[in-house]
Parts: sequence; C-alpha cells; structure tokens
Amino acid sequence: MSTGRPGVVDWVIAVGVAATLLVTGVSGRPSGAVLDLLGYVLLAAGGLALVVRRRASVPVLAVTGLCAVGYQAAGFDVPAVAYLFAVFAAVRAGQRTVTVAVSLTMLAALPVAALVSGPLDVGEAFARARGALELAWLIAAGAAGEALRQAEARADEAERTREETARRRADAERLRIARELHDSLTHQISVIKLQAEVAVHVARRRGEEVPEALLAIQEAGREAVRELRATLEALRDDDTAPPRGLDDVPELVESARALGLDLTLAIERRRDDVPAAVDRTVYRIVQESLTNIARHAGVTTASVRIDYGADTLAVRVEDDGRSTTRTAGTAPTPGVGLLGMRERVTALGGRLKAGPRAGGGFTVQAELPVDRTS
Repeated sequence: MSTGRPGVVDWVIAVGVAATLLVTGVSGRPSGAVLDLLGYVLLAAGGLALVVRRRASVPVLAVTGLCAVGYQAAGFDVPAVAYLFAVFAAVRAGQRTVTVAVSLTMLAALPVAALVSGPLDVGEAFARARGALELAWLIAAGAAGEALRQAEARADEAERTREETARRRADAERLRIARELHDSLTHQISVIKLQAEVAVHVARRRGEEVPEALLAIQEAGREAVRELRATLEALRDDDTAPPRGLDDVPELVESARALGLDLTLAIERRRDDVPAAVDRTVYRIVQESLTNIARHAGVTTASVRIDYGADTLAVRVEDDGRSTTRTAGTAPTPGVGLLGMRERVTALGGRLKAGPRAGGGFTVQAELPVDRTS
C-alpha cells in the first residue's frame, strides 16, 4: 500500500466525494444562513480529508466521523459517504480495533446529532441516523478493506517466498560451483605449482640457470592457488560465516598491522543506515586491497579512508609500494580480485578507480550510492 505523496487518484476520489456531499447537501439545505455555512464547510472538509487517508488513516477516520456528526447536527440529512471511505482505508491499514471503536461511537452520536438539529422525536432521530450511516454499508466497507488487506498481505508473502526460494537456489548453485572448482581444479593446480617449485629448486641446487618459462609457471601456479582460494571463499562465504561489513573493517586493519604494515584507518561521518549490499561490498574492497598490498614488495605504509556522505559512501585504500610491476603510468593488470571488486561496485551503481599513483604506490577508490540499494 502506497504511503507516499497523494496521487491523482486520491485527489479525484477526495474531490469527487466532497462534490457529491455538497450537491446532496444543497438539494436539502435547511434554513438559517449560519448553519448553512457551517454545514457546507463540514461537508467539504469531510470529503477533502480523504486525500491523505493512505498516510493517516486513523486521523482521517476521526475527521470524517466528526464532520458527519457535525453536519447532521447542523440539519444536513446527508449520508456519511466520506466516513465509509475512511473506514475502508483504516481497515485496509490494519486499524481494525480503532475502526470498530470509532464506528460504535459514530452510531451512538448520530441520533444525538439528529435530535440537536431540530424538533424531532426519538424515532425520527434514529431514522435519520440510520439513513446517514447504514449498518450494512458500514460492515461492507470494513469487510472490503479487510479483504484487500489480506490480499495484499498474501501477495507480499508470496513475493517474499519467491525471493527466499530464488536465494536458496542461488546458494545451492554457488556451493555446487565451489565444490566443482575444488574437486576439479584445486588438486591439479597444486600439482602444477609443486612440480614447478621442485624443478626450480633442483635447477638452483645444481647451479643451473632456471629457464624464464619455468619461473613464470611457478609464479602463475602460486597466483592461481591464491585466486582459487579467494574465489572459493567468496562462493562459500554467505553460508559458512555471517556476512562481514563495515563494522569488521577495523579487524582487517589490525590483521594487516600484525604483519608489520604501518596502516592507518580513518572513518568520517559515520551513519547507521547503509544498505546491506553496500556494507558488504565496502568490506570486500578493503579486504581485497589489503590482500593485494600484502602480496607486493616495497610497501611499508598504507591508509584506509571511509567517508559517509549524504548520498554516497566513499572508500579509498592507498599504499606507498615501489614494486616495478606497479610503476606509475602503467596500466594495472586486472586480476580476479580487481575484476571482482569492479563487478560488485558496478552492480550497485557505483564507480571504482584503481591504478598506480604518480608518486609511487597504488590507489583503490570506490564510490557507492547509499540511497539506491538495500
């Protein structure tokens, strides 16, 4: 059920009901200019109040009820149409107990209002009150609101069930892929890595020159093992451990410091309403960046900065590495980790920049929207 600004339909209904009440009131207007003016104001107010019935169902219920009692007391024998709309909206919003209490009060107040309006006996007063608010129409309005509320609740539950089913299927498929990768690749890659290292070790012990191709195979094997382990960890993460987020970044920083890295952490303008997907993605960006820093030689200092803005969350990880493979002006070779970061950020509608710094070292910078993702 919409709770935003009143739409065109809300205005059309409110104005239509107000116009209907006014026309009905004019057709049977009583004598007395003062009462005429008061009655017309109450008729119009009762109808126009319906424009906000979705956002404020209980106040609208009270206003339309008071207006109906008021114009009955002013001598306007007009049905409480606006109140029936308010009953429908309140029950649809789940306010059944309040609606029943207000409606019982209305049924008791309308005969009194009819008596106040003029010289009527008790029977006539009850007849006018019944004409203003038929019990059958009141029950019908409440029943329609309850039926629609239950239909919407069932639709929401069905949507949640579909999402949960899709999530379970995705989890099962992710774990299946992880098992396939582990069973089919881990052993073979480990064998290649081990054989290459043995060959390099034997060649060096014999004083022979190690072929560049063999060194490349050795390094590629090490990198493949690291990337495969990281991929398997990512595939299994959501099921083997609770999701990590911004609150766990200080733990990452402390782990990096324990390895001897001079690392600083700065968090600016912290806020608690960060979407879960953004929360997890920032953790992964920092984790992957620190992992890359640990792999490269020449890094002695690094910094992590997280800045909470009004619409975006920015994260920046920098280091002072002097490795020859990360020279300024050279485009970085996109490994699986960097590609994974870019895919995560792009999926959330954000931007990622990663590359060497002009003065040496490397920078990873990401900006993620905090108002578009949940």
